[in-house]
Amino acid sequence: MTLRAFTEETWSAEVLSGAVPVLVDIWAPWCVPCRKIAPMVEGLAEEFGPRLVVGTLNGDDAPRIMATYEVLSLPTLLLFCDGEAVERVVGVPKIDKLRAVIAPHVEN
Repeated sequence: MTLRAFTEETWSAEVLSGAVPVLVDIWAPWCVPCRKIAPMVEGLAEEFGPRLVVGTLNGDDAPRIMATYEVLSLPTLLLFCDGEAVERVVGVPKIDKLRAVIAPHVEN
């Protein structure tokens, strides 16, 4: 699976209307920790395959979404199920923590 690049224009259709859970990595080009977490996020896209949509959102280009979800630090990962943000991880966690946050929300 490849990462999707979400934007404010595609947000509703690709994130809020998703048939499966959606993991959004909110990042910015200047954010060093964001670059550190990127390979983990890509790995999760591969690991969970069609059971989870994984994508990125450049926070600098999406001020409305940043405000709506009160994103104050980068990177922030939001997990959406049925159009609702159900999980939030801020910073650079261990991969096992990310798996533990995602697993209860995806079908086996």
